[in-house]
Amino acid sequence: MIKIATLTFNPFGENSYVIYDEKGECLIVDAGCYTENEQRTLKNFIEKNGLKPVMALNTHAHIDHVCGVEFVKREWSIPFALHRDDRAIMEMVPLYASSMGFNISSVPTIEIDLAEQAEIKLGETLVRIIHTPGHTPGGVCIHLPSENILITGDTLFRESIGRTDLPGGDYEQLMNSILEKIVSLGDCDFFPGHGGKSTIAHELMFNPFISEVLQGEVNYKSNEN
Repeated sequence: MIKIATLTFNPFGENSYVIYDEKGECLIVDAGCYTENEQRTLKNFIEKNGLKPVMALNTHAHIDHVCGVEFVKREWSIPFALHRDDRAIMEMVPLYASSMGFNISSVPTIEIDLAEQAEIKLGETLVRIIHTPGHTPGGVCIHLPSENILITGDTLFRESIGRTDLPGGDYEQLMNSILEKIVSLGDCDFFPGHGGKSTIAHELMFNPFISEVLQGEVNYKSNEN
């Protein structure tokens, strides 16, 4: 049985997730623990539950989602996984960190390119990596089919969607990702990068961005011919 713990960090209220199985192996997703207190909170949770981190896995490379990755890599000597199309965004983090209240001088090395790794195993549990560009070029969602659970990062929120006005953002691409790669999975629980969890069924009914497209009120260009 898989469990998911939500730890909310940094001034942006970013959700970091610890996904762990009954044997204690865990993935640390979007480590946003920036301050020493936040890092201690994550470390205490890992130790209290007797967990063994095996990978730092990111949905995308915005500063609020990567500001704790260096700590996680150093603390548990685990590899960092990110889609290569977000490399340029991550490399820009130190340049604009100070303007956003962060002191970051370096960024982690990508050991696992999610563009080349569509599946990961957490113990005996299959973890699928779904490329969902739009919020960022290399954004991904993390799907656990056996648990009917999805980690959406900043692609999809409860009754909202990720921003597309930042560098690398693309609204049409984002809506394509949501409708053709997320909604197509069918109903499931999803855990976003900010705010509370939701379900795909709820979003089909109450997410205004999805409703506008489905009702034909906004021009949407499918990738399908």
